[in-house]
Amino acid sequence: MIIALSCNDNGGYLFTVADNDRIVQALPIEVELENFDNVNLDNPGELMLSYEKMKIPVQIDSSQNKLWFVHSPENTGNYKLEKGEARNGDLSGITMSQSNGDLKLEKESVPVLTYRYGMTYAPKGIDSLFGKSGYIHPLLSPSGDTLTRIQPEDHYHHYGIWGPWTRTQIEGEQVDFWNLGDGQGTVHFKEFNNAFSGAVYGGFNAHQEHINLKATEDDKRIALNEDLQVKVWDLGRPDRYMVDYTTTFNTPLQSGILFEAYRYGGGLGMRFTERWHKDNCTVLTSEGNDRLTADGTNARWCMVSGETADGNGTNGILFLSYPENKAHPEPMRVWPIDGNGGRGDMFFEFSPIRHEEWQIEPNKEYQLKYRMVVFEGKLTKEEAEGYWQSFANPPQIKLTKTKL
Repeated sequence: MIIALSCNDNGGYLFTVADNDRIVQALPIEVELENFDNVNLDNPGELMLSYEKMKIPVQIDSSQNKLWFVHSPENTGNYKLEKGEARNGDLSGITMSQSNGDLKLEKESVPVLTYRYGMTYAPKGIDSLFGKSGYIHPLLSPSGDTLTRIQPEDHYHHYGIWGPWTRTQIEGEQVDFWNLGDGQGTVHFKEFNNAFSGAVYGGFNAHQEHINLKATEDDKRIALNEDLQVKVWDLGRPDRYMVDYTTTFNTPLQSGILFEAYRYGGGLGMRFTERWHKDNCTVLTSEGNDRLTADGTNARWCMVSGETADGNGTNGILFLSYPENKAHPEPMRVWPIDGNGGRGDMFFEFSPIRHEEWQIEPNKEYQLKYRMVVFEGKLTKEEAEGYWQSFANPPQIKLTKTKL
């Protein structure tokens, strides 16, 4: 998509979103501000965006010199960007708060996602090795259903949404960061690099450490340094919101680290609510696979949905993999329907090392990007494809330089 801008007589800018007929749902749009003169990024309230005289919420990322807003495909005409008071003061948007080891994100004052940075200890009578920090739980549907689960009795090491690596090799020795009970490795929260609220999105950047518990030298205990960025987007509709999940990591080990090929580990994994099982939960991938056939296949997107808590409807999550990810279209781990004693509980993961190992070299950065669309009701395969296309091919900006 191309956004073309031109100067109007009042010194502002008019722009439209090209190829709007290919957009099937609301999506975030970025506008590069580097070509605008006299824009005070420390005072974003001086910029106003409107469509047919209706003010549109905006958010400025001063570190990236970008303005963000949510575009609706119904808006086929001109947007106007000019000096003025932004429509942000009367909006809650996505708000962030921290207390008691929880970072909470709320959409218009309704909780949607919590990142646990404090330690969650193992249940009474269970080995303390199963304690953990640095994971997402709960993730809530727009109606308030909890979709994640932690510390289930069948897998105490499962923690909502998380992504430790399973079979790795460090200097020829195997280290498992996933199966906490083995005492080989773990992943813990270290500190926040940033945390933010806004009229369009809110979120955080968290530094997580992948710790080798088998290391005998202190300078070799940290196997990976990870920056986890999570952004929650307000799409302007009550039945959907969007989450961007980006993990950027490197190893300080001079020998590097090898991620062995294995059926799960890394990427983005999610243990779903105990309410979902083989009889009330469905899977659909971009390649047309379902709960019976998806495991071990590759996909650009995967939609997991199930029965609502009151039994009267459906909600779920659409998972999107970015084209530049390792092994894209990305391999998946989807639990079989006869798992957990025949209950068929739901677990999903984009696992980039499912079919091929990945050597991580020292002094290099690696990145994996994912997007989740959390929805209430139904989401069609055409909408799913549209969401992926917008994620894979983000808007390109074409500016006409002039003064506001």
